[in-house]
Amino acid sequence: MIRIGIDPMIFQAGVFALSWHGFFTFVGVAAAVVLVAWWARREHIDPDIVYSVAVWAVLSGIVGAKIVHVIDYWDVYSQNPMQIFSRAGIALYGALLFGFLGGAGYILGRKLLGRIYAGEMWPWFKKLVGQGVRDGYLKGTMYAKFKEFSIGHLADVTAPALLIAQTIGRIGDIINGEHVARLTSLPWGFVYSHPDSPSYQAFGLNASHPAIAYEMLWNMVVLGIIWKLRGRLAPPGMLFALYLMLYSLGRFFIQFLRIVPGSPVGSNKVWFAGLSEAHIIALIVMAVTVPLLAYKARWVRPAPATAATERRAKSRG
Repeated sequence: MIRIGIDPMIFQAGVFALSWHGFFTFVGVAAAVVLVAWWARREHIDPDIVYSVAVWAVLSGIVGAKIVHVIDYWDVYSQNPMQIFSRAGIALYGALLFGFLGGAGYILGRKLLGRIYAGEMWPWFKKLVGQGVRDGYLKGTMYAKFKEFSIGHLADVTAPALLIAQTIGRIGDIINGEHVARLTSLPWGFVYSHPDSPSYQAFGLNASHPAIAYEMLWNMVVLGIIWKLRGRLAPPGMLFALYLMLYSLGRFFIQFLRIVPGSPVGSNKVWFAGLSEAHIIALIVMAVTVPLLAYKARWVRPAPATAATERRAKSRG
């Protein structure tokens, strides 16, 4: 058995507290932004676009992670809505899906604003704002960068970084003993001994499945597949769709091992048909991505990297 007795909190002073979960989540998000900006240069995507989109994607992901968590536990939050702001709890699916929608929405908004200022839409608005205001925006470098930008291209570049970020963030979950899983007698079962660990509070010194570790291993398998297929799937966005599909496939089965603290041991919070919220979201994601991939995705020959391109990539990286 693997024993973990680390305090879930790194430090706590009054209302200020930092958990291992929060620390590694921050590290994971920061690593994802840096990696995407680094890889984007090699894909001829301006890093300024990455950083500006990342702000909205991260903010949307934070809000979405909370929304999906609150929906899952609405029976608790409906009794005391103020706990929505004071009680910890997020959902990874909410962060991924809302983060994508927030980033994509920001790109579409920049494109739409550019078209409006250029007079391609609503000619009356072009006259209303005046030449000076219009030229000030149209001559800005960000408009030119977003004008022909592909959301799918950036999403494909982001997919491997998200898998790395998810795995880094899950390190904090393992240390804290969060996402309690079913009991096991297998030799790699985790035993948590710190009294503040949710796993200890649920099971004491009994061993449970390292469900989060299983998810981390699955993330690395998916990362290997995604990395191998870079530049092999068209049109843009198909690699990101494949990432969502494969992650959801693994998450669907791993989710059966997880339980809700306070519920009967060996059970998960059931919405219907023995499925939890994460099961349902995984099924919805696969119901969208599998037909999308089957209908649109096609194999392409990767573009050959010239010596000059490789030198530029190395000098920038």
